[in-house]
Amino acid sequence: MADRSLKPCPSSPNCVSTRAPADDATHRAEPIPVPGSPEGAMAAVLTALQTLPRCEVVERDERYVHAVVTSRWLRFKDDVELLIDDEQIHYRSASRVGRSDLGVNRRRMDALAADISRRLAG
Repeated sequence: MADRSLKPCPSSPNCVSTRAPADDATHRAEPIPVPGSPEGAMAAVLTALQTLPRCEVVERDERYVHAVVTSRWLRFKDDVELLIDDEQIHYRSASRVGRSDLGVNRRRMDALAADISRRLAG
């Protein structure tokens, strides 16, 4: 397994990450607790990603997933990364172009994190 990390968010507001500093309200999100095994967490992540429209997993290993989500109208691409450790799932979602995403990445990741948490709990 490669030693993975999530890219930092750029200064633009079109990115959300659990690795952003705690005082960075624009970019900061809370990681998802992993109550079981990392393998179970990966299964929950992959299943949840399958529910996202226009989402394609482009890279993965035992603890890391990189997916690309394409917007419906203008075909903009957003990169979604998830990294699982023994206790948490960290994530980052960012638009490849532009400055504002009108909150799309945060809403997507809030919904995806809630979906993953439900799958891990049940």
